[in-house]
Amino acid sequence: MTSTASAAPEISPRSQTQRRILIVLVTSQVLSGAGLAAGITVGALLAQDMLGSTGLAGLPSALFTAGSALAAVAVGRISQARGRRPGLAAGYLTGAVGGAGVIAAALADSPVLLFIALFVYGAGSATNLQARYAGADLAAPDRRGRAVSTVLVATTLGGVVGPNLTSSTGDLAHTLGIPRLAGPFLLATVAYAAAALVLAIWLRPDPLLLARTLDTEQPLDSGTSGTEVTAQARSAGVVLGALIMVVTQVVMVAIMTMTPVHMHDHGHTTAASGLVIGVHVAAMYLPSPLTGRLADRYGRIKVAIVSGITLLAAGILAATAPAAAVAPLALALGLLGLGWNLGLVAGTAIITDTVPLATRAKTQGMVDVSIAIAGATGGLASGLVVAAAGYPVLALTGGILALAVLPAIAATASSR
Repeated sequence: MTSTASAAPEISPRSQTQRRILIVLVTSQVLSGAGLAAGITVGALLAQDMLGSTGLAGLPSALFTAGSALAAVAVGRISQARGRRPGLAAGYLTGAVGGAGVIAAALADSPVLLFIALFVYGAGSATNLQARYAGADLAAPDRRGRAVSTVLVATTLGGVVGPNLTSSTGDLAHTLGIPRLAGPFLLATVAYAAAALVLAIWLRPDPLLLARTLDTEQPLDSGTSGTEVTAQARSAGVVLGALIMVVTQVVMVAIMTMTPVHMHDHGHTTAASGLVIGVHVAAMYLPSPLTGRLADRYGRIKVAIVSGITLLAAGILAATAPAAAVAPLALALGLLGLGWNLGLVAGTAIITDTVPLATRAKTQGMVDVSIAIAGATGGLASGLVVAAAGYPVLALTGGILALAVLPAIAATASSR
């Protein structure tokens, strides 16, 4: 009996704490996923309805991604100074305030208030992404991809449920005297507030603060101790990781933003749009466990290359899909989400591998600013491109952009 017990693998306190932290992060991500996806589904339609113009339908996406840029800086700086718990909780709470502002704008029929509220609402999106870094703070180097992916996959449940509640939340909003298109923001407001509450109460000990303490006592590797990695290598790693995520973000946001508008203009219902966006969001997060394992086993660069190829396939399929058919568009948006997931996991792992704990949260926040700016650019440009040339041109251009950056990724990787 004694020998059998002693032969069992010992689980370190660090691993036990990591598991607890991942459970809390997973819970908050399920909630925040619903908040994120609900707004994506109808934001462009709400703006189009208020403005009566397709050309500016991409503006909501641009605004909440621009808002996420500012929030990424704030969340990163708060996390750097005080830990992940206050940073993430504050970000989600701000997103909830933005969701409530969208509802108020719909009631007042005020496009100006709508745009301000969408900007604030973007904080939820930034925080949703920042949470993936918290999952990797205590992870061993050879398990960082899987840790990141565990947090990302938790968004799937809320992300799939949110868009498919478009009709029911619209009915609820109508009952309450709120415009139907603002209904999903009721869900977003409650979901973001709940995510903030979960983190504020249960994310203890703080993963980043604990990782710094443990790293001082017994460094895991040069990536966390920061003593063996040169400044040049760190800089190249940050550039490479950011480049991968920026390109995947701009392509994904541009095509995703205008797909509901494209479907609406061809007679599809909001339920059909919700289904397509639900497939897209599921593909953004559901493959994460496999993606994380692939990144840990075969390397970050190979996964990033597959990301570019997948996004190209998504763009081609979206461009050639019959406008009257839902299934091809759902498949195209599924591939779009998968390509984004591959790029995000690979890029995040590269950043986490490269940056020492002493400056990790601040650097991660700044990287996410570039991602948010890329998303804002893609969202704003998408409406203009569709108004000028049509949805197929937008989709095909996005796919080609994803493939064209692969030589730059290879060149940056070889210089590290």
